[in-house]
Amino acid sequence: MATLVCLGLGYCARFYFAEFGSRFGRVIGTSRSPDRIATGAVALLAFDGSHPSPELREAISDATHLLISAAPGEAGDPVLVTLAGDIAAAPKLQSIVYLSSLGVYGDHGGAWIDETAKTIPPHTRGAARVDAELAWQALGRQRHTPIAILRLGGIYGPGQNAFVRLLAGRAHRIDKPGHVSNRIHVTDIAQAIDAAFARRFDGVVNVTDGAPAPPGDQIEFAAKLLGIAPPPLLSLDEAKRTLSPFLMSFYDGCARVRNDKLEDTLGVTLRYPDFRAGLQALLDDGFEARGSLI
Repeated sequence: MATLVCLGLGYCARFYFAEFGSRFGRVIGTSRSPDRIATGAVALLAFDGSHPSPELREAISDATHLLISAAPGEAGDPVLVTLAGDIAAAPKLQSIVYLSSLGVYGDHGGAWIDETAKTIPPHTRGAARVDAELAWQALGRQRHTPIAILRLGGIYGPGQNAFVRLLAGRAHRIDKPGHVSNRIHVTDIAQAIDAAFARRFDGVVNVTDGAPAPPGDQIEFAAKLLGIAPPPLLSLDEAKRTLSPFLMSFYDGCARVRNDKLEDTLGVTLRYPDFRAGLQALLDDGFEARGSLI
């Protein structure tokens, strides 16, 4: 029986289960607060990032597939710090998918790049994702198991999109000429995860719609669809004074990221090839709805 263990049952993992969970006979997920998530067909286990339970260790021993979406912290990747030995010894494990970020590329001055581009140097400030990628790849080589590193663009989808931010007063437009970012609809992330498992893919793939654009363009388009005025344009200096360092971090680096490998090697046909298609579909479906999530 195929058993999927999702270490970090977050937004993307829940969408993957909703779309493709039927491929597995058993699905187990982890959460820091399992009582806050409606589990449905997923057996949910608590995992605080440092104290894995005997039940979680047993689940990993039974796993045929691992989906890793837990983010690295100051102490490193929490899954590897606490469970690397269990994963290395898991007898049935066939494939691992690790969800990373396009943020590993840092700043490329707006140039077009692909998976061969330089990333932030390992073990430097802000390079926790790079360190985690390298550690997972090393574990995969150690046990001769394919590991797909999926570098995700800016994620949006039901319940998490420009419409929600606009209506909550959390949307911002910042005047930084030439700055672009890359996006991906969560449904297309689910497709990429499924393709990586199906092909037992080993390597790195950029998971983005391949249509980088200024962040403000998405906000303006969403506002137009809602029939409301977009938020005022902030100067970069004003934004730095008034917005959080986390929000401003999305303006630190700039690159136009290609997705050729996603389409040609993984064989994914994007349902939403740019943010306009994605936002229009979200509006048509009810942008706050979370559909068939667990």
